[in-house]
Amino acid sequence: MNLLFAWRYFKSKKSTNAINIIAWVSVAAIVVGTAALIVVLSVFNGFEDLVKSLYATFYTDLKVMPVSGKTILLKPGQLSRIKAIPGVASFSLVMEEKALMQNGDLQTIVYLKGVDSNYGKVTTVPAAVKVGNFETGSADRPFAVFGAGVENALGFWSDRQIEPLTVYLPKRGAGLNVADPLQSLSADNIYSSGTFAIQQDFDNKYVITNLGFLQRMLNLAPDEYGGLEISLTKGADEEDIQEELVQFLGPNYKVLTRYEQNQGLYSIMQIEKWVIYGVLSLILVVAAFTMIGSLTMLVLEKQKDIQVLKALGASNNKVRSIFLSEGFLLATLGGLVGTLLALVIGWAQVQFKLVPLQGGTFVIDHYPVKFLLKDFLLVLGTVAFVAFIASWFPSRKASLQPIELKS
Repeated sequence: MNLLFAWRYFKSKKSTNAINIIAWVSVAAIVVGTAALIVVLSVFNGFEDLVKSLYATFYTDLKVMPVSGKTILLKPGQLSRIKAIPGVASFSLVMEEKALMQNGDLQTIVYLKGVDSNYGKVTTVPAAVKVGNFETGSADRPFAVFGAGVENALGFWSDRQIEPLTVYLPKRGAGLNVADPLQSLSADNIYSSGTFAIQQDFDNKYVITNLGFLQRMLNLAPDEYGGLEISLTKGADEEDIQEELVQFLGPNYKVLTRYEQNQGLYSIMQIEKWVIYGVLSLILVVAAFTMIGSLTMLVLEKQKDIQVLKALGASNNKVRSIFLSEGFLLATLGGLVGTLLALVIGWAQVQFKLVPLQGGTFVIDHYPVKFLLKDFLLVLGTVAFVAFIASWFPSRKASLQPIELKS
């Protein structure tokens, strides 16, 4: 019954044409706000998925690291026990250390990462090699795969470099020799085998070589590593396996999920998304003001109808509900049309790449879009909340109208 009254009030001709105009303006504002929120949140979802996929190339499902210090001890028995845990697909032993790479007069600081032969089973970094091959050599004759940014900084082509590059690593346990800093470093030659390109965070700082070389250069024990990177089988319960590893390895080890390895990045992405949501919600606030104006003018227009309804026995709550329904009707029309518009825009962007990414240096050439049901529910819930707040004051004013019928 309330919706019937609301619909008749909405479509009926008003004595003042401005009421109809303001009503349609409020609907249009809700359409724009709803569509903008859904489209922008969906673009953020697309970028979030893209970034996660890029980071998934380099970071594994789980990683075992020391609670303090740079290295952990893992005996063959411990590794066998970890391999036997249900849900563990494979693992790779790694070591990572800052190093100085030099090519003639050019030099740069890099993160030199030593990996074992299983590294290709836990990450897809080998598939990201764009030039040359993923070859890390041996402890005595090391080869390295360079990030594209590192290769550029050192001014060479990895598949054409005949002469080795020089790598400097800190000597373990050696303090800084102020008089001759090079005495605190170990130096050796390393050959280039290829170049990988994932994204700038990795391309500009990482060089990958074999684990044995780093163990030799850093004077590590045979069972001493920087970490253990683990890949899980599809459908495995990540949290259960993480908890089992923590209980098995003890307090000197920490086990991090992919999210925990990049917690800062993911947190910033979520904060950015909520900030954009808050800013774009201001469009709905503008719609709320126009809706208040429209409903207030409608209440003035329908004063006689209100008095008749009250004379027939309608309570204040009933009258208030009628005008609340009018507000929700405006919001529903705007919300549904805005949702449909957002779907059309998103589909067109995916199919025809209407809005390209400028610069040509990113891994994709257009803004990605990914629709999520929770975003639709959030936006439509926001629209309903704004409609309720905007409708409450005019509807309350209508419900308090006194009966002034004259005989």
